[in-house]
Amino acid sequence: MTSTSPQPSTVVLIPGLWLTARSWEHWIERYEGKGFQVIAQNWPGMDGDVQALRDERSAFDDVGFDDVVDHYDKIVRGLDTPPILMGHSMGGAAVQVLLDRGLGGAGVAIDPGPIKGVLNLPRSALKSASPVLKHPGNRHKAVMLSPEEFHYAFTNTLSDEDSLAAYERYAVPGPGKTLFQAALANFNPHAATKVHFHNDNRAPLLLIAGEVDHTAPVAVTRREFKLESKSKAITAFKEFAGRSHYIVGQPGWEEVADFALDWALNPKPIDEAL
Repeated sequence: MTSTSPQPSTVVLIPGLWLTARSWEHWIERYEGKGFQVIAQNWPGMDGDVQALRDERSAFDDVGFDDVVDHYDKIVRGLDTPPILMGHSMGGAAVQVLLDRGLGGAGVAIDPGPIKGVLNLPRSALKSASPVLKHPGNRHKAVMLSPEEFHYAFTNTLSDEDSLAAYERYAVPGPGKTLFQAALANFNPHAATKVHFHNDNRAPLLLIAGEVDHTAPVAVTRREFKLESKSKAITAFKEFAGRSHYIVGQPGWEEVADFALDWALNPKPIDEAL
């Protein structure tokens, strides 16, 4: 993004696995209050509120990561100007693939899921994914986390009571196929999570990590930063202290939201913790 390029006026927010666009509700209000058009849509097949998705999963039992990326690809291509793309968890991985496709004016991947090329996932990441990956049959099934599993994977900084409140408001079944595709990506030359790291023409990318994230540990996000830094395009890394995988809703989310937007409007290379 050069100084002569018009600043984006639209932000597209992409939720992660086990969540819906409701997970961005605070960010939507904040960004709209700053004058931005905000587009926050659920994954394909996941129309409806949280309870409806818990009750009926057949429409998204077999949704894969490629389906997710193509869904937002269509949304972005339908806009008049390139938007800011922001994604959380597997939504963050989707942002990286969309940027690689030449979409977006800038991208922010928040606690992103693993893309092809990330090896040796930490034990906490494997534990967070185990409710899906431990059963091969879950490849074609949407799987709901228990409150205890959600507490470990997302809200490990919250009390049991606050974690349960977040679970009841936000948690939905997640299509297992997306995790299997990510887990097996390094064995697939045409993996859905593949990114061309030497793509010098992609838009600027910021990767944000949460210090105490179990699901997307700092080591994973930093590895993605190093891979993405092979491009001559602007690439940045920011770690926020005390943040879990619930970073978009955890108390203090405002600091993360403001930093992400400010950076996207004025991208620059950084590599630091906060």
